[in-house]
Amino acid sequence: MPDPTAQPDGPAPLLAIFTDFDGTLVEIAETPDAVEMSPQLPDQLTQAMHDLDNAFAVITGREIADIDRFLSPLHLPVAGAHGAQRRSADGTILELDASISAAADAIADAVAPLLAANPALIIEPKDGAVALHYRQAPELEEACLLAMQEAVADHPEFTLVPGKMVIEARPSGFDKGSALRAFMQEEPFIGRTPIFIGDDTTDEDAFRVAQELGGIGIKLGPGDTIARMRIADVASVHALLLGLAQISARPQANEAMAEDAPLLADTTAH
Repeated sequence: MPDPTAQPDGPAPLLAIFTDFDGTLVEIAETPDAVEMSPQLPDQLTQAMHDLDNAFAVITGREIADIDRFLSPLHLPVAGAHGAQRRSADGTILELDASISAAADAIADAVAPLLAANPALIIEPKDGAVALHYRQAPELEEACLLAMQEAVADHPEFTLVPGKMVIEARPSGFDKGSALRAFMQEEPFIGRTPIFIGDDTTDEDAFRVAQELGGIGIKLGPGDTIARMRIADVASVHALLLGLAQISARPQANEAMAEDAPLLADTTAH
């Protein structure tokens, strides 16, 4: 199977790199607003963008505005709300149907009584999606699932997706895989080899599409996955991102390849 750190016989492939945000570029926090970002991350991403000729994008369950706030002053290509929102590399924004936004608001309103009774729960309304976080009250997982199931019952255009201590309602037909595929049909991603790095069950769609397109999925941490490679932690993601970008920019960067190889493990080796 392909290995993104293997030394190529010919010129290194041009890469398009995509990552999740929470749990991948940054550590997962107790609440969505409590994320602590490495002070070096914006500069690291700026360097990676330069080396990749801007073929880098974040694909996340968060809203685009959240990513802009955390990564300021960067203004990256981003797919937010699992692809229900998308900003292309040229700055074009995918316009979401107003009915989808209205349905998301209705779903958030429907679960409001559960939150009122359980202050430890957190609702994250988005433009086109809703996330119900129970990280601070894991014993309420079943109650959260039931409430979200009831909330989407009147909105068949939405699908429930479980994540790490979160249940999300997103529009059917949108997922991280469809967002990656859309990016790959545009400049500067078109014609490149896609690599997607993520940590959660919602990233499996993007692993699948990246590998269907001849690239590689890289899962951070333990758990079943279809990704072909695995990486240990967020710090390793940062190092790998810079290394892969350097490889793509300088085909003869054998030293960088050798340094990055130990970061990855083959998920099919056991």
